[in-house]
Amino acid sequence: MSQSASPLDRERAHLSSSRAALRAMREDAEALDIRDVTANWVNAEVLQRQIEERIKALADLSHTPLFFGRLDYLHAPGAEQAEGAEGEQFYIGRRHVHDAEGDPMVIDWRAPVSQPFYRASKKDPMDVALRRRFGYTGGELTAYEDENLTDPAEAERTSQLLQQEIERPRVGPMRDIVATIQPEQDEIVRSGLAGSVCVQGGPGTGKTAVGLHRVAYLLYAHRERLARTGTLVIGPNKSFLHYIEQVLPALGELEVKQATVDDLVAGPVEVRGADEAPAALIKGDARMAEVLRRALRSHITLPGEGVVVVRGSRRWRVASYELEEIVRELMGRDMRYGAAREALPQRIAHAVLVQMERAGEAPDDRVQNAVARNTAVKAAVKEIWPPIDPAKLVMRLLSDADFLAEHADGLLDEQEQKTVLWAKPARSVKTVKWSAADAVLIDEAADLVERTHSLGHVVLDEAQDLSPMQYRAVGRRASTGSVTVLGDLAQGTTPWATQSWAEALGHLGKPDAVVEELTAGFRVPTDVITYASRLLPHIAPGLAPVASVRENPGVFEVRGVSEDLDVVAACREALEHEGSIGLIAADARCAVLGELLTEAGMVFLAPGEETTAEARLTLVPASLAKGLEYDYVVLDEPAAVVSGEPDERTGLRRLYVALTRAVSGLVVVHATALPGELAPV
Repeated sequence: MSQSASPLDRERAHLSSSRAALRAMREDAEALDIRDVTANWVNAEVLQRQIEERIKALADLSHTPLFFGRLDYLHAPGAEQAEGAEGEQFYIGRRHVHDAEGDPMVIDWRAPVSQPFYRASKKDPMDVALRRRFGYTGGELTAYEDENLTDPAEAERTSQLLQQEIERPRVGPMRDIVATIQPEQDEIVRSGLAGSVCVQGGPGTGKTAVGLHRVAYLLYAHRERLARTGTLVIGPNKSFLHYIEQVLPALGELEVKQATVDDLVAGPVEVRGADEAPAALIKGDARMAEVLRRALRSHITLPGEGVVVVRGSRRWRVASYELEEIVRELMGRDMRYGAAREALPQRIAHAVLVQMERAGEAPDDRVQNAVARNTAVKAAVKEIWPPIDPAKLVMRLLSDADFLAEHADGLLDEQEQKTVLWAKPARSVKTVKWSAADAVLIDEAADLVERTHSLGHVVLDEAQDLSPMQYRAVGRRASTGSVTVLGDLAQGTTPWATQSWAEALGHLGKPDAVVEELTAGFRVPTDVITYASRLLPHIAPGLAPVASVRENPGVFEVRGVSEDLDVVAACREALEHEGSIGLIAADARCAVLGELLTEAGMVFLAPGEETTAEARLTLVPASLAKGLEYDYVVLDEPAAVVSGEPDERTGLRRLYVALTRAVSGLVVVHATALPGELAPV
């Protein structure tokens, strides 16, 4: 392109060239012929799958900008800046793109050379002369904005394109924030794999996005290791996971698994029942881990007699005192119940082999294994260290008052034991209506028997709502890896909600995790977060309120109404705006409001269903609002949201969550009096 072309035209030309280069990279991957390069069909299958994943990762998403920024470096770098060169420009995007010669046209946002795009400032330009941001409309490059980091005459200012991108209407699932990551967020995103991080962040601070981008960064920096050990994102419910599921694929990461805590512990039993809050609270208490450990180990019986092993014409006897020494030694070691049980026959067999050697024989490992499988040895092991079904162990604890009392002594008082005991003793594991809390107990018992498989990295979102036993269940999945914990103590809405991150991290098995706090709000408008923050002194007095950095104060109104049809009218008004609309209401009112919306001919979705141009209104029960966001929110009857919870503090926390789901505007409608904490000042 001629030098007379405008800068915008030149940038558009680079975008076209980059898209062409990406298509060529994809075509090269599609054209790979592996017929003559693999030794067998297994290798061929593995290689073919890797190629298919590579092809998927190279997809050009037409409405997703291929690059969103540019860095112009000042100088040729030293050894520590090996990727730069004097006068060279780097286009920063979601994935790496190179031309036919292998020269980069777009640099992955996770590469070291891209870091100054997020961190450079006038105080510390990081050898960057100019940072350029690009604006897009429907995938087309329509604007750019320059920041001269080394020009003293240019004042520090807020990027207008950055503000526009932050405030852009949200239709559809959650999108990545790769173009708008802030310095304090970038520090968390790029922190190392070895350490665990806990992010305390109020509404709109981007903690969920930070956690997801951290996964993407770690997969870039430690791909081979995490490919072996695995990664997992844990969310509070299916609706939330559906909402965030497109973020990582948009960043080129297709293999990260997502699950809820209930998914993690599912398998041995089917959850068909539910606990009352007092029972769930005790079952979720960390003391239950020790109750289970005691109950499990109570099945170990010290031998009352020795073992006689017959081999050919010889009889070998292991005396009872020798057996007792072996059993006590195994009991004293920090071993899983199942691992110790597997070791016991080998220890007995070893004692027999010692006698054989003293008698002049020369037994080898095959003889030891044969002795370990001897009928008498197997019978002794079954008597001393019987096999345990974790579900049956939990069933007995919760249905046998004497068994529970024996092993909860000094841990649970009499009333607590009565609270968790089932009203009717269970006859069979299959007939029990297991609760979610029961499934967590079974998972704990299963880990006491056999070690749970550990992953390389786990992201735990909305962590403030987990019980100590749920934390332990998650921690088992990262016992040899690291975690990123995301949450907000002010949004805890379960009876067992976390009161401090130090306590939670202890249950998780990561007491040394670094706690970071995000207080800059990028999602919630100033007027909305200011109103919601009135609740903080009552629900989380130690937390600093979120300070919105958005220039647009947003739409905010508290509207007294006389009937439910006025709520429908407020939704109709909200639909006049661009973007997604959420009608959030107490769970008990959703059915009535749904009928009214239907009668009014208004199409609405359930949480987790993807919004479209034709269906932009979602009816959201307050219990499912956490983690979701909408451009405009109509919040129905705050007092009903509060009264729908078992206690006032939990209700106010639920209300705080509901108030902070709006990105551009919030209308609070009420026919009954507002909670006193929200009364006009």
